[in-house]
Amino acid sequence: MPERTNEFGKYGARGIKGHEAVARQLDQLAGFIATPITARRGLMARLHYLTRTSHARTAARKAGLTVTDRTLKAWLAGQRKPSKQNLHHIETAYRTVRRHNVARYLTSRLNREGRGTRVEFHPLNQSQVSRPHQRVVSFRALNVRRWDPVVAAWAADDEQALDDAWFGDVTVELGSEYGSYEYVSNIGFAA
Repeated sequence: MPERTNEFGKYGARGIKGHEAVARQLDQLAGFIATPITARRGLMARLHYLTRTSHARTAARKAGLTVTDRTLKAWLAGQRKPSKQNLHHIETAYRTVRRHNVARYLTSRLNREGRGTRVEFHPLNQSQVSRPHQRVVSFRALNVRRWDPVVAAWAADDEQALDDAWFGDVTVELGSEYGSYEYVSNIGFAA
């Protein structure tokens, strides 16, 4: 059984952890607001998303947006601007609530009633590694049928759980060389 990589990049290999690439792809599928929060339009879109219903307001408070209703109304009316710290809290709360809201939909979409979704593993970049230290790692594809633990860990923003779910449940399906895909240049899938 392959072990985890201890000194990634020691010989010049470049890449990212597989679970980070999966999180990026899931973020892209979640469809976050593209306009930056520093622009008025981006701020207003996030605030409307977090305040349009009582359920959304409750979720925003759980996610760390703990300002008063009066302050929220002033921000929405344009009478006051949030501080940098509050902008960070708004962005964090927005991403947390959005992930929670789309998690069930993404799980269903990726599981596709048991048919799963094809995932492409693009190997790490070894162009800077000297020949004797290079691994033989090639492009691989795998049909992942059980996305529940991966999406749940992503929605909870729990990096360790996402790593365990991705590396321990999904990457293992690649066979005996699954340890070579702990680091990748990209993970691709679409649903």
